[in-house]
Amino acid sequence: MSLGILGKKKGMTQVFRDDGRVIPVTVIEAGPCTVLQVKTKEKDGYEAVQIGFCEKKEKLVPKPELGKFKKINISPKRFIREIRTAPDQKFEVGQQMKVDIFAAGDAVDVTGTSIGKGFQGGMKRWHWRGGKKTHGSMSHRRPGSIGSTTTPGRVIKGHHLPGRMGGDVVTTQNLEVVKIDPENNLLVLEGSVPGPNDSLLIIKKAKKRAKAKIPQVVIVKEKKEKSKKEAPGGKGKK
Repeated sequence: MSLGILGKKKGMTQVFRDDGRVIPVTVIEAGPCTVLQVKTKEKDGYEAVQIGFCEKKEKLVPKPELGKFKKINISPKRFIREIRTAPDQKFEVGQQMKVDIFAAGDAVDVTGTSIGKGFQGGMKRWHWRGGKKTHGSMSHRRPGSIGSTTTPGRVIKGHHLPGRMGGDVVTTQNLEVVKIDPENNLLVLEGSVPGPNDSLLIIKKAKKRAKAKIPQVVIVKEKKEKSKKEAPGGKGKK
């Protein structure tokens, strides 16, 4: 099947591992997604499929876009993205893609829009430590001086200042698939994913698989007992 799927974040909880450890997990409603278009290397220059997720009312769809859905006889979709595929994979328009393309133990990359936090000060946005709190200081949370005198005589581009925070497209890499539930289209991942609950996500197979966790082996060298020094004359002390 394809290397990815679309989904919706449902929330976070925790599960117990077989060894008794408690880990935080994110539950995602992944699919089913419908194939809307198939792209081939001969025609488009690369292999990919355009898939849609989450139903959308017809009255909310522009007429040109609605005509495309009616042409392929598929109900309008709210979330549409393109996923690259392997050359040996074959797809058809209208085909359903479900969460069973993943298995427990797989590593995935999740892309979503982070939670918007509005206009924030520098301490929250850039983790400044803040100014002095005593001796009459009036610059507890202010950025302080940003001028550069005569050279170069301007504020350096990219200077950390207060501004809009969050609402960016973020990808979290190498999240482990803890469990899949094909009957309810649920995907359980270890850790957190970007975005608030009910936000739309793109889940793909990891490009850079996380390195295996190698247990640290501590080598303890046995100390050899020092022999007693012999007294002058070749005999040990009594």
